[in-house]
Amino acid sequence: MTSTFLPVLLGLATGLSLIIAIGSQNAFVLRLGLEGHNRVIVPVVAICAVSDAVLILAGVLGLGVVVAAAPVAIIVIRVLGSAFLIIYGLVAARRAIRPGALVVSGVVATTGMRVAVVSVLALTWLNPHVYLDTVLFLGAVANQQGATERWWWAGGAIAASFVWFSALGFGARLLRPMFAKPASWRVLDAVIAVVMIALGVRLALGH
Repeated sequence: MTSTFLPVLLGLATGLSLIIAIGSQNAFVLRLGLEGHNRVIVPVVAICAVSDAVLILAGVLGLGVVVAAAPVAIIVIRVLGSAFLIIYGLVAARRAIRPGALVVSGVVATTGMRVAVVSVLALTWLNPHVYLDTVLFLGAVANQQGATERWWWAGGAIAASFVWFSALGFGARLLRPMFAKPASWRVLDAVIAVVMIALGVRLALGH
């Protein structure tokens, strides 16, 4: 039991250490969670967690070698990802600067299902750092474990994604009283704009 529990715990801790940080994906999920529409947040959280699971398992299966051997593909993903992040950041900046773009009939505007799903797919799969963190790094660390332990370790890392994105998406409602006024949303969107544009520029520069 101990030999199984330890790899799971280590995988969980390593996975959390990678995803608990201010980033484009987390900022997007947080905003959707604050909007409070489970119909939208459920598929978004599922996409984030399942995507991580697929990429981590790909790394354990050795596909990290393929990713490392495809620099052109990584460059294309980097260019597309940086463009998307910068555009999304500019949209958030517009919401922060123009309150009228944020409020519809006195109610804070919310993100539709299609926009949310397309956005989170782009934020996830057009980010080359996702491949480096999951397929290469987590996959490599998992494969340093024993033949059986690596799967338990990967399971812990995958569980970290499900736990974190669920907590972020559904736990954001606890912060909702702070966002009762449009001014609070303007501050949030200003922060999101800075994060998205900074990450987009950094990505475009190859960092």
